Amino acid sequence: MRMLHTALVISVVAASAAMLGAQAPAGAGQRGGGQRGGTPPPPAMTLTTTAFPDGGIIPPRFTQAGEQTSPALVWTNTPPGTQSFVLHMHDLEVARNKTTDDQVHWVVWNIPATATGLPEGVPAGADRPDGSHQISASGPMYRGPGAGANGPMHHYTFEIYALDTRIDVPASTDAFETRANVMKAIQGHVLGKAVYMGLFKRPQ
Repeated sequence: MRMLHTALVISVVAASAAMLGAQAPAGAGQRGGGQRGGTPPPPAMTLTTTAFPDGGIIPPRFTQAGEQTSPALVWTNTPPGTQSFVLHMHDLEVARNKTTDDQVHWVVWNIPATATGLPEGVPAGADRPDGSHQISASGPMYRGPGAGANGPMHHYTFEIYALDTRIDVPASTDAFETRANVMKAIQGHVLGKAVYMGLFKRPQ
């Protein structure tokens, strides 16, 4: 009798499991099954230059030790809906006036959405022909890297932001104030971002 009872219990359990399996929806228990057939995410924005490799040494001609020419920059994979771009170049090693501000080497905002880069040697001037504006700690122009020869290499970071709007930020004579206003204005409007970095210190 005990063996018959055990066999009966096993049969009931097996039948219940079979019924549950038959009722389970297709794809249940498969990781990501609900995402099959979905569109892949769009490719991330990229920022490049032929002037120096990403993470490499910036040649003197693009710095304060040379001609202080701005490098040509190219960005790709612009997100849909982009209305303008903001370029921000800064020196991560500089702390200004004992604050968290680092050095403003270049801020260019309201770059048209149709742009795919900036040419080498952007001329000085607060208002550019394409309707964008620029500023740096040196004035309305590109400020090349200028780290001292006796210290470590400095990290100069170029950042490009794709925005879903144009921003209403007037240029002022204070580059740090202007940068703060630009960065505040783009909050909530960034569709994509790309970064490129170079190293520099003055030759001995």
